[in-house]
Amino acid sequence: METLFFILQVVVAACVTVHVLLRKRDVRSALGWIGVAWLSPLVGGLLYYLFGINRVTRRALHLGKLERERIAATRHSLPPAEAPNIETLASISLRVSGNPLMSGNSVSLLHGGDEAYPAMLAAIRSARRSVALASYIFRNDSIGRSFVDALVKAQSQGVAVRVLLDGVGSGYILPAVFRHLTARGVPAARFLHTWAPWRMPFLNMRNHKKLLIIDGATGFTGGLNIGVENSARRTSENRVDDVHARIEGPVVRHLMESFAEDWSFTTGEVLDQEIWWPALASKGPILARGIASGPDADHDKLETILGAALTQARGRVRIVSPYFLPDQRLQFAIAETLLRGVAIDILIPEKSDYPFMGWAMLANLRFLTELPVRIYLTPPPFDHAKLMTLDREWCLIGSSNWDTRSLRLNFEFDLECYDWTLTAALDALIDSKIARSRPLGHEEIMAAPKWQQLRNAASRLMLPYL
Repeated sequence: METLFFILQVVVAACVTVHVLLRKRDVRSALGWIGVAWLSPLVGGLLYYLFGINRVTRRALHLGKLERERIAATRHSLPPAEAPNIETLASISLRVSGNPLMSGNSVSLLHGGDEAYPAMLAAIRSARRSVALASYIFRNDSIGRSFVDALVKAQSQGVAVRVLLDGVGSGYILPAVFRHLTARGVPAARFLHTWAPWRMPFLNMRNHKKLLIIDGATGFTGGLNIGVENSARRTSENRVDDVHARIEGPVVRHLMESFAEDWSFTTGEVLDQEIWWPALASKGPILARGIASGPDADHDKLETILGAALTQARGRVRIVSPYFLPDQRLQFAIAETLLRGVAIDILIPEKSDYPFMGWAMLANLRFLTELPVRIYLTPPPFDHAKLMTLDREWCLIGSSNWDTRSLRLNFEFDLECYDWTLTAALDALIDSKIARSRPLGHEEIMAAPKWQQLRNAASRLMLPYL
């Protein structure tokens, strides 16, 4: 019996080793999985099968005539005539994302749910042809029910409505919002939701996007989920601060493409009717591009663009993230940017909504605070915004955090914009955050009791899974 067990362990560990060597690009990850496979008899192989293999593959969504029209319509979108480093960044982003830079857009910033929700609900109520909504969290509270009512009414008035909820973020055990929507006739689906044990690895891959597209022409995206905690008027407990954007113009097509691909992947329905894809006229001066990322064909896209932005920076970079846990590649890019004399401001919450995330961030920041980086701790409410600005000319707003989960495991959507005015507005918002924050220095991190430093360092070891 012992001999049979030994042979089985060797076969399983060998199979894992072969698969890792052929599939894993990161050396540390490869070594870790091989070690687990050989040192944890059979259990290591099972863990690799459950959590180490990316099984998500999605074919590109082809929309026939509409896709050809899209390609023709974007031939006139040119890179911005700005500084050479910004033009280089635009060129890199094109090659990485595959999406053309779209001219003629307007982007309005919406600070918190008290600004965003009324605008989103008004847009849903004004819809005449179609509404597409994707949300990671969609709560069954007063805010969530107001969205359900608006969506149901739109559907009853002949508007085509599609709602995509994440299979975990919005509730795993038959979420109330999903039940209310489907019971009242609204087509809704749950992304990568499964009860099958052999499909449980998908639970680690979440659709973290926040998308709302009205009549294919008006879009909303950013970091805002749907829930009462995002409204200062509705609650004072566990409140969340966030930033969303209202978008009009040709780049809304990128939002719709991202939603349509996720909807088709989840339900099999291809949204190729023209109600989803109207001709989009110019609405403003902003050059913008949508960036979809995820653990499938879009793997590493956003991380590559973030690294390119740091590399191309010449004056100042500012990063706002609730979970700032960049891996070694982005840490190196940050360090190299600092050593070139570029100023970098990083804003993170003083108190994380998940304590272990706060501990891990402190341990990770320890290696950056020896460099001339400026780190600020923002006081409550919990700052959930995901923002980046560069050299007062380029900015990024979306759903992605600076952590492994967002950059490697989640499906995300971010909008990059090339515009002085919009970037200045985001910089002013960041200035207001800094004004009420306090700086965090290397001395403070190192002055923590040893047991706290050990706790933080141990939490950091979970960085690939946080």
